[in-house]
Amino acid sequence: MPLYEHVYLARQDLSAQQVEELTTQLSGVVGQMGGKVTKSEYWGLKSLTYRIRKNRKAHMTLLNVDAPPAALNEIERQERLHEDVLRYLTIRVDAHEDGPSAMMRKSDRDRDERGERGERGGRRRRDEGDDMESPEANGGEE
Repeated sequence: MPLYEHVYLARQDLSAQQVEELTTQLSGVVGQMGGKVTKSEYWGLKSLTYRIRKNRKAHMTLLNVDAPPAALNEIERQERLHEDVLRYLTIRVDAHEDGPSAMMRKSDRDRDERGERGERGGRRRRDEGDDMESPEANGGEE
């Protein structure tokens, strides 16, 4: 069967539990149509670049799907009818990624960078004695 990556955006005023129930519902549809969802990742509530139906944020979820095309058509049909789904995108892939997706790796990388920045201590202060060695600090004489 073909492999797909399916991402959908749900309204910001839903709870994480409601988004999880929607994901379970979509996974059930795939199962009924003879396919399976191999991985489901909840990416969280993210800010959108532009407003979609008056929403500035959206819950984002990724589904790795191994199913016939008819199952994906049914999922997309149900998402068009569901008022809580803002957008969706399905892409056919040759193979699914092992481990976390790029969005999840990005958040891990950002956390690591923030931690390192805090350990370095930021910029150096000028009163560490550096300007005492300059000629201007000694009255212009060397």
